[in-house]
Amino acid sequence: MHAQAAPLTLPSLREACSQCNLRELCLPMGLSPAELDQLDQLVHVRRRVLRGQHLYRCGDAFESIYAIKTGFFKTDVLLEDGREQVTGFQMAGEILGLDGISTEKHTCNAIALEDSEVCVIPFAELEDYSREIGALQHHFHKVMSREIVRDHGVMMLLGIMRAEERLAAFLLNLSQRFLARGYSPTEFNLRMTRNEIGSYLGLKLETVSRAFSRFQDEGLIKVHQKHIQILDVDGLKKLLSDRRT
Repeated sequence: MHAQAAPLTLPSLREACSQCNLRELCLPMGLSPAELDQLDQLVHVRRRVLRGQHLYRCGDAFESIYAIKTGFFKTDVLLEDGREQVTGFQMAGEILGLDGISTEKHTCNAIALEDSEVCVIPFAELEDYSREIGALQHHFHKVMSREIVRDHGVMMLLGIMRAEERLAAFLLNLSQRFLARGYSPTEFNLRMTRNEIGSYLGLKLETVSRAFSRFQDEGLIKVHQKHIQILDVDGLKKLLSDRRT
């Protein structure tokens, strides 16, 4: 059952997005006051999703995309043998729901890994507004492009990298994403379990645990439960550069 949605006014939307990476989608630069008023009609609902709750499930009708205001999500699909395959981790400033555009049904599950809040963007209305506001269409295309690039990165991880290289790339990717949001790039909490990391990277739980232990033994990182401190960023990068040489 979805959590109660809360309406937003334009002033509260501006205040909420002023320090948020969503502003490129919700409040593109250069829009006129009239165009901002139009966006107020589009992005006017927030939804709270508690830890462990679904934002949407595979097979649900596709109606909206969701801009993550706060929190952390995972997406997964159910395999034929009953196992869950994690397909991504999404944090504040990123978009959920694009998987439903082609078939008009969601093709994966989206589950909150911590108490989260999303801005609900009805897709049909977004298409209408995008035809009227060229800047909005341009920014939405940029969002979709970032998703494609991220998917290609995952394919490369699973296709050519060894286990420790996959984990190093995963940690460096998280580091860069936290930095872009104004957080520490070298010290953060993992919202996902090691089992979920393994599912995402195509590794067994034991392999993930061994890689974490080796990184700690070699002084690359310091681990305390879910808290990660990257001690040697260059050392992690070297694991990847060695692959390319």
